[in-house]
Amino acid sequence: MQLRIPEGGIPGGGRDGAAGAPSAAGDPEGAGSSGGSPAASPAASSGSRASRRAGAGRRRKAPESTLVARLVAVAVVFGAWLRRVRPRYPRPGRAGWKRWVPSWRQTGGAVLASFGLGFLSLSFAYAVTDIPENLNSYATQQDNVYFWADGTPMARTGWVQRQAVELEDVPEDVRWAVLAAENESFYSDPGISFKGISRAVLRTVGQGSTQGGSTITQQYVKNVYLTQEQTYSRKFTEAMMALKLDNRMSKDEILEGYLNTSWFGRGTYGIQRAAQAYYGKDVSGLNASEAAFLASLLKGAGLYDPTLSANNRARAVERWRWTLDRMVEIGRLTPEERAGYRDFPEPLESNPLYNTGEQSDYLVELATQYAKKAAHISDKDFDRGGYQIYTTFDKKRVDELTKSVNKARDEARKKNPEAAKHVHYGAASVAADGRILAIHGGPDHRKQGYNESNATTVRAGSAFQPFVYAAALEHGVRKSREGAPERVTGETLYPGDDGVPVTTPEGPYWDRSGRKVAAKNDGGRSYGRISLHRALALSVNTTFMQLGMDTGLDKVRATAQAAGLLPSSLGAQVPALSAGSSTPSAIRMAGGYATFAAEGRHTEPYAVLKVTRNGHEVAVDVPGARRAVDVETAAAVQSALTDAFRTAHPGAAAAAGGAVAGKVGTTEDDTAAWYVGTEKKVSTAVVVYRIDLARSLEPLPLEGLGGTAADSVPYRVWARALGHAG
Repeated sequence: MQLRIPEGGIPGGGRDGAAGAPSAAGDPEGAGSSGGSPAASPAASSGSRASRRAGAGRRRKAPESTLVARLVAVAVVFGAWLRRVRPRYPRPGRAGWKRWVPSWRQTGGAVLASFGLGFLSLSFAYAVTDIPENLNSYATQQDNVYFWADGTPMARTGWVQRQAVELEDVPEDVRWAVLAAENESFYSDPGISFKGISRAVLRTVGQGSTQGGSTITQQYVKNVYLTQEQTYSRKFTEAMMALKLDNRMSKDEILEGYLNTSWFGRGTYGIQRAAQAYYGKDVSGLNASEAAFLASLLKGAGLYDPTLSANNRARAVERWRWTLDRMVEIGRLTPEERAGYRDFPEPLESNPLYNTGEQSDYLVELATQYAKKAAHISDKDFDRGGYQIYTTFDKKRVDELTKSVNKARDEARKKNPEAAKHVHYGAASVAADGRILAIHGGPDHRKQGYNESNATTVRAGSAFQPFVYAAALEHGVRKSREGAPERVTGETLYPGDDGVPVTTPEGPYWDRSGRKVAAKNDGGRSYGRISLHRALALSVNTTFMQLGMDTGLDKVRATAQAAGLLPSSLGAQVPALSAGSSTPSAIRMAGGYATFAAEGRHTEPYAVLKVTRNGHEVAVDVPGARRAVDVETAAAVQSALTDAFRTAHPGAAAAAGGAVAGKVGTTEDDTAAWYVGTEKKVSTAVVVYRIDLARSLEPLPLEGLGGTAADSVPYRVWARALGHAG
């Protein structure tokens, strides 16, 4: 098709000098003709080029766009697009509730946007999460150091230990017992379990604390980099670090680190120390059955150590069986091998790694109990170590008390070797301000697993009488149900004859078997009517049994508790309460008598002055003094106890200058002998009793090893320890 050019050219072509315009000579047959001459004249040709150059020079250039202009243009386009795609809500063209139902496009868009934002957030969190270079205290265990009251070192507990082992030294059965119990997909997961995390979140929402859902990689991260606090932020950080660590370390490296840093109880961290603590062997010597039990401890050693309680044992056995069955299910144990493990592998009763000194073990044990309680330190935190515990123990007093008890023990062996096999000596010194200055817990903590100074196994006997006396002085006595209480003093007279029946306002007191209750004095001695002050000095049982009834056994019990005796150790509310049916420890008896020396103010006994960790002081709750009995009551009791000491030991009283108070304590069935005495605001209680621990905790007759009221073995121990003549 041929384009026709109108005659005269394109309008305006001559002015613009466009290609195809007529020549300057005005030739009607010019260049626009299809049949034009192929050879144009040189002049015309030259004029045409000049005309184009002139036109080009006159043409205006378009301005170059700036960055701002470009951004504005993009924004305009993007805004227009958004206006087109923005969801119309409520939806037009719909009526009623249908207007509020999103379309499938709106729903899909929201879901995709949520996934996109979530992915971007997780990607950002992953990018900014760092793996610390230094391990935390979970992976670097320390020991705890104990100090005497004067600041000198007393003991160092090195039994909180961790010994790392190579993964190749851990038997396959041990590794897979742990994996079967904790994370069977360990070698295939990315370091976290999405299913487990979801389950943990659901449990957290329902129960208020984060639970479960952790892979071994996450647990390892928690062990060596994070704290043990149960919060969402810690859990999220743990997951991000686990993902990153899984890309940085091999699975075997992570498993090795986990096995070496996990807590197994009994003060141990790591599978090697756990094997030694529970089975007395290296990890290389464990079989699948023993490994299955150790794996159960990872759920919580305090709940699965079978030596702690019957409930613990039941849980441990159930978990042990489950772990072995899981090993079969995942193909790491054959059914035939599983059939060979029918009996639960009982662990050792105690950790053989625990080892300090003979007597210092009792001091460490007592100080540890008080430190954890007063400083609010959990068992797990304390086992991580690094604590300095400054105790209240006076080394000189402890040494003298131990020396005195050992001498009495030797004398008993010479006097009655057979009976002396089961004799026990508990002793404690407590200051008026509550400080426990000394204890004697037993011959050797490694052979005897309980502290004799803190045991509540035998009756107080007549050593309980000061609390009855104090209650009567505080509250008065009632001779009739309707009458007002009558005030009593140390000079008030009471019956003191042997075998006098105990009475109530209605008549004699009958026990459940239908017999009249009557008290008996030591040696069957009768004193007639005797003052309360003198009755306490002479330990007249009949007087105080009746005095307790007249005062009110509830008031006797309350007074003893206020003075420091534990409610759990107090006897039943029957006449025998006043005769000493309660079973306080030596520490509590010393603390009770210290209350009278402290003018009626009681301070709970405590064994720790200060606790620090790595040089930083830890807040410790130090008990304060509180009023237990009136000042006048305390002074009257202390006066009677001073006369009791003077009457029984006149020579020692003269040497002491009248500054010592104390009395003997005997029981009707001769199963315990006591002496509790106070000097210079420090009370010391000594108890002697016999128990065959291999058979039961029932006390046995002393068979003369406690001495007599006039020649008391506990008094001898007390007097030698405090430097008094017998």
